[in-house]
Amino acid sequence: MNRTWWKESVIYQIYPRSFNDSDNDGIGDIPGIIEKLDYLQELGIDVIWLSPVYQSPNDDNGYDISDYQAIMDEFGTMEDWDLLLEEIHRRDMKLIMDLVINHTSDEHVWFMESRKSHDNPYRDYYIWRDGKDGKEPNNWESIFSGSAWQYNERTNDYYLHLFSKKQPDLNWENPKLRKDIYEMIRWWLDKGIDGFRMDVINFISKDQAYPDGDVVDGKPYASGAKYFMNGPNIHDYLNEMNREVLSDYDIMTVGEMPGVSPEEAKLYTGEDRNELNMVFHFEHMDLDSGPDGKWDVKPWSLVEMKKIFNKWQLDLGNEGWNSLYWNNHDQPRVVSRFGNDSAYRETSAKMLATTLHMMKGTPYIYQGEELGMTNVNFNSIEEYKDIETLNMYNEKIENGANVDRIMESLHIKSRDNARTPMQWSGETNAGFTNGTPWIKVNPNYKEINAEQNTRNPQSVYHYYRDLIKLRKEHGIIVYGEYEPLLDEDEDIFAYLRKLENEVLLVVNNFSGEEQHFIIPPEVRDNQKCNLLISNYDHYEDRLQDFHLQPYESRVYKIRL
Repeated sequence: MNRTWWKESVIYQIYPRSFNDSDNDGIGDIPGIIEKLDYLQELGIDVIWLSPVYQSPNDDNGYDISDYQAIMDEFGTMEDWDLLLEEIHRRDMKLIMDLVINHTSDEHVWFMESRKSHDNPYRDYYIWRDGKDGKEPNNWESIFSGSAWQYNERTNDYYLHLFSKKQPDLNWENPKLRKDIYEMIRWWLDKGIDGFRMDVINFISKDQAYPDGDVVDGKPYASGAKYFMNGPNIHDYLNEMNREVLSDYDIMTVGEMPGVSPEEAKLYTGEDRNELNMVFHFEHMDLDSGPDGKWDVKPWSLVEMKKIFNKWQLDLGNEGWNSLYWNNHDQPRVVSRFGNDSAYRETSAKMLATTLHMMKGTPYIYQGEELGMTNVNFNSIEEYKDIETLNMYNEKIENGANVDRIMESLHIKSRDNARTPMQWSGETNAGFTNGTPWIKVNPNYKEINAEQNTRNPQSVYHYYRDLIKLRKEHGIIVYGEYEPLLDEDEDIFAYLRKLENEVLLVVNNFSGEEQHFIIPPEVRDNQKCNLLISNYDHYEDRLQDFHLQPYESRVYKIRL
């Protein structure tokens, strides 16, 4: 396997609207990010992934782009962005940008032209279809609820929008569009960025017959999913993008790919495939989704979680590369989801971090994760801002659903859980702004904040620092082979990593009860071992069976 900088990196995602507000208008901005770069450097991260800062009307918080080569006024200027890149590089960190090229805003000049007439030069930059029997062209559903088609009165037909109706899908069948996109990508790379995270990139190729889909109950992408995920020309497009632009630069690329399997991921990320470096899959993010999808919350199972992680670790092997994440801007806070955010918040946050960062792949940290930030329990729908959340709420209310049950689902699953302001201090608005924040701050900011975390050497923040430092010191954490243990244990997530004559033993207790762990025979009683990290104090110098405390993690390094 080739050794590369992006395999050895730890990546930190910034959601700029909620990170740090420098001008007190209540919205995070680029100068605010610059103010906090020393904090990120001290944490030890290598790469910053910046969620969209492009010009946008903000229907979907910046994922609806109206100008790819301009900065959103709320976030600052292009000069601010240039300074951000310069300051990141001066600290020996790298920057990757969010690349949203499945769709644009309906306020992008391409679309404003496209919708004017059938013979407009930009007409085929988007996907237009005639209606069928006075209805939409097919039964595909938007991921944000409702039909995926919107009527355009001026041309008496419909355009496709897999997300909001203000996010029309681009037509990748059109080579002129692809050429314009590649030129835009090259423009950013020539400015000196270090790569891209590509938003729903496996949606860009659609089945050109646009058939009706089977309505599959409980699937979040419902009726049309199989016709727009991993479509017929997806590998041709990604290979062309790599050949025309990406391969000219030493960068990293990661594709967000709902519905991708390990077999497909190997095609996307294989080193001889010349497409992308790694993908984000979502299987472990669906663990607590019931038959009716994301909002149908069900209890999750550790056995099922291990099955998913083990499958991706083993099936990709050395043919692809894993991205490792618990959190991002679309997911609830992990300590509230898979840990214990009350009595064992700090301990379980450390345990979850250990589980992930010791696996094979590139780890991603989402802002506030390193503090053990939690979900927020807003009291009313008026306090939520996310379009997916609001659309779901309105649709459920129209269908007579119980308000309390809907609100309970939002407390657990709403994307706004990840979007409350970063908790910098115990001061007003968590030190995020002196103005009125665009979305309310989580009330627990006085107990959970960066100022308190950085001062306390036993904090979640310092534990993340230690994990990152270990990754830089021990090649086995990056490149070691993965071997699962205790597949059917309902409380312990354990595995080995192996590289040459070294072994890591990683043991994590996902329960609030004490558990007994039996050392695997191949490393039992080994005298050449040391405890690399644990979220409890231990002093053992040899490997013997032991009891795990609630949410305890241990990582031993063993020389055979």
